[in-house]
Amino acid sequence: MPFFNYTAKNKLGEKVKGKAEARSLSEASQLLSERDLLVISLNPITDSSFHFLSQFFSGVKHNDVVNFTRQLSTMIGAGLSLSKALSVLVQQSRQAFVPIVAQILQDVEGGDSFSKALSKQPKVFSRLYVQLVKAGEVGGVLDDVLNRLAINLESAKEFRAKTKGAMIYPAIVMIVMLIVGFVMMTFVVPKLTAMYQDFGTTLPAPTRLLIGISNIFANYWYYILAGVFGGVMLFRKWKSTEKGQRTMSKIILKTPLIGSLVQKIMIADFVRTLSLLLTAGVTLLAALEVVTDGVENVLYREALQDAKAAVEKGSLLSESLGRHEIFPPILFHMTAVGEETGKLDEVLLKLSEYFEQETSQAVKNLTTAIEPLIIVVLAVVVGLMVIAIIMPIYSLTSQF
Repeated sequence: MPFFNYTAKNKLGEKVKGKAEARSLSEASQLLSERDLLVISLNPITDSSFHFLSQFFSGVKHNDVVNFTRQLSTMIGAGLSLSKALSVLVQQSRQAFVPIVAQILQDVEGGDSFSKALSKQPKVFSRLYVQLVKAGEVGGVLDDVLNRLAINLESAKEFRAKTKGAMIYPAIVMIVMLIVGFVMMTFVVPKLTAMYQDFGTTLPAPTRLLIGISNIFANYWYYILAGVFGGVMLFRKWKSTEKGQRTMSKIILKTPLIGSLVQKIMIADFVRTLSLLLTAGVTLLAALEVVTDGVENVLYREALQDAKAAVEKGSLLSESLGRHEIFPPILFHMTAVGEETGKLDEVLLKLSEYFEQETSQAVKNLTTAIEPLIIVVLAVVVGLMVIAIIMPIYSLTSQF
């Protein structure tokens, strides 16, 4: 039976540490609870040879937050107190998530509000999450807010999974092409072209070019790999600068097919989040501030900052968004309808669904365009290599 290291607090509030023997993490947590111990951390004692792997795979995942939110919403809606619900989740959560839930429980029982306890875990719970929980606490509808949060997290996860899943095939094909091309030029082509050196005849230009490139790869492949690695590191460093972020944002948005896809993804995220915040009772200015912080593209972030400043001065959101060309006309037209009818949150929710559908279609169009393009490029590259290798043989046989 495995052993678990634990850190807990007894009835007197004193911190105690020790080992517990149990068949599973949940059973160990239950045993400690029966001893009137409040679990702070509970970790299995693993074999050192597998310690690195267990650490690698045991990080907090998006599903942990989704499950935590869904289960907490269900228990609070059923009438359980927040402390009792968190105590149950300490016993039921995945190993890597147990210390986080235990710390939140400790903070809540120590007098902190739930939103403040969550704000102490910024790597797990986003600012959006904390703001929504705070709004639920103020309005006395925490279970409803948590339910909406869980739905939003699940839909966002599904949306991103579909978008990423559609791009897996082209990405894999491109990576395989690069690897195969590198191996061919470094190891295979030199052996095929070595026999031409004894022919004593002038080789065709394509063959000489292929041999020259192959020699570079064969003799300096380690420099090429080092150069690629160094280039990637320098690019990442440059991209992290303000100038790099701005330049990359412009390039991405102007890239055919990809630019429109990125635009739709960002607007879908921004509109869905803004709708969720407004529905929970967060003011428009506070909601815009939270949404702006979560936008990665510099151009969109600056546009939203400008819109927030305009709203702060008394302008309508629709007018503020309409000043920026990077937002499509349907966004500020529909926003204006929502402001006129007093149902901005509902209109924004419908808009997010519209842009998600548009994104799905854009992803299909992109993959439909990329797949034949990859095949054409692959066929051209392979064809040129075959021609360069066969041309000398054809020239020699034609001389006899």
